[in-house]
Amino acid sequence: MYAPPLAGEPSRSVSRAARLRGEPRLPGDKSISHRALILAALAEGESTITGAGDGRDVQATAAVLAALGATVDRARDDGLNVDYRVVSPGADGLHEATGVLDCRNSGTSLRLLCGVLASLPFFSVLDGDASLRSRPVARIIEPLRSMGAALYARRSDTLPPLVVIGRPRLRAVDFATRVPSAQVKSAILLAGLRAEGRTTVRESVATRDHTERMLRSRGIEIRREPATSSGGGPVAWSLEGGARLRPVDELVPADPSAAAFWLVAAAIHPDAELTLRAVGVNPTRRAAIDFLVRMGARIEESRAGAPAPTDPASGEPLADLTVRSSELHAIDLGPEEVAMAVDEIPILCLAASQARGRTTIRGAGELRNKESDRIAGIAGGLRALGARVAVEGDDITIEGPTPLVGSHTETLDDHRLAMTFAVAGLIASGSTWIDRADSAAVSYPSFFTELERLRA
Repeated sequence: MYAPPLAGEPSRSVSRAARLRGEPRLPGDKSISHRALILAALAEGESTITGAGDGRDVQATAAVLAALGATVDRARDDGLNVDYRVVSPGADGLHEATGVLDCRNSGTSLRLLCGVLASLPFFSVLDGDASLRSRPVARIIEPLRSMGAALYARRSDTLPPLVVIGRPRLRAVDFATRVPSAQVKSAILLAGLRAEGRTTVRESVATRDHTERMLRSRGIEIRREPATSSGGGPVAWSLEGGARLRPVDELVPADPSAAAFWLVAAAIHPDAELTLRAVGVNPTRRAAIDFLVRMGARIEESRAGAPAPTDPASGEPLADLTVRSSELHAIDLGPEEVAMAVDEIPILCLAASQARGRTTIRGAGELRNKESDRIAGIAGGLRALGARVAVEGDDITIEGPTPLVGSHTETLDDHRLAMTFAVAGLIASGSTWIDRADSAAVSYPSFFTELERLRA
C-alpha cells in the first residue's frame, strides 16, 4: 500500500550566507510528474516514470491512482525524486475507491483527477486539507457538467470536497476558459478523451502545454488552433474522443519553478555562482527565467547541440542554467505575463525588492486562489523583512533595492512562501525565522538541505 512520509519540523531559521556555490539538486517537474502518473493510469499496460518529484503533492496523486486500481510502485527513491513503475488496466479497468480520495494540499491532483473521474462510471469524493478546501472548484464543475458528468461541492458548488458521478460517454464541448488555467484546460481535455466528438478548449492566454505534449507522445492527435508563436495570446486546443493512450517511458525534467528560487538566490547575493542541470525550459514555463534576464540577472543557458536536448517521450526541452551575482533593475509585469509565471511571482517579488527602481506587478488576483492568499502572504513577509511593498487590489508595487533585516515570517503553510523567505534569509542581516517551514516539502522535500549545502 502506498504511504507518503510524515511532515518534517515546523519551523527553521536562516542566517546570511557569506557566499553561494554549487549545483543544487532539483526536484522533478511537479506539473509533469502529476500528469505522467495520471496518463500512465489511463494507459493499459506498464509505464515507467524516471525522476518524478517526490513532494507531497505528487505523492497525493500517486496515492489516489492506487486507490482507483492502478499499481503504483516506487522503484527508486533518493529523498528528492522517485522512479515509478505504473501498471494499469487502463481507463476501462479503473474502479470506484473504497473511501474518500485524499488530494491533501494538491489543487493539481483535484482538478486533473476531476477530468478523469468525470468519464468513469462510478461515484467518487475528492477532498483535501484545510487549504485545499478553500480553493475554488466552480471553474472545473461548469465545463465538466456541460459534458454530462454530475459534480457537486459545498457552498453552492464553489469549494471542496467535491463529489463526481462519472458518465462513461461524455458529450464533447467547445469551452472558453474565463481564467487562464492549465489545470482547467487539462481537466477538460482529459475528460474529452472519452467524449463523443471533438472537445475544444479556448484560452485567452496560452498556459503551460505539458498535457498536450504528453498526450501526443501517447498517441493522441491533438490540434493547436490557431498556430501562434509560444508565449501568450489566444489559442485553442482540441482532440477527438475515443482514442486510447499507449504506455510510455517518461523522463521528468528538473522543475523550472523550483529552479527559480536558486536563480533569484544567486542573482541577489553579492558572492554567488550556481549551476542548475537539465532544467525544463518549455516556452510556456520559462517566463520567470526570461523576466529575471530582463531585470539584469546574469543567467547563462547552455544547450548541447541544436535544437535543445529533449525528453524523447514528451518533447520537453531541457537546458543547464548558470547564474551569478547580478545588479538587478525594476520591470513592469502585466496580467498576461503574470499568468505565464504565476507560480514564480513570490520569488520574483523578492528579486524586485533588491532591484533598482519600482517594480509593478498588475493583475495578480489568481495568486489569492493558491495554497494561500499569496498576495497577502508575500507582502506581509517581505514587509517584515524591511522591503517596501504596496498592494492595491490585485496589483503589487515594490520599491528597491532595500537592505533586508532578519525577522519572523509567516508562510501561511504555503511551500512557495516558505522557500521565498528562506532565500531572503540568505542576504538579510541577523536571523530570519520561517514559520511552518516544512510546507516546502509540498514541492521540494530537500530544499533546506540544499540551502545549507550551497552556503557551506
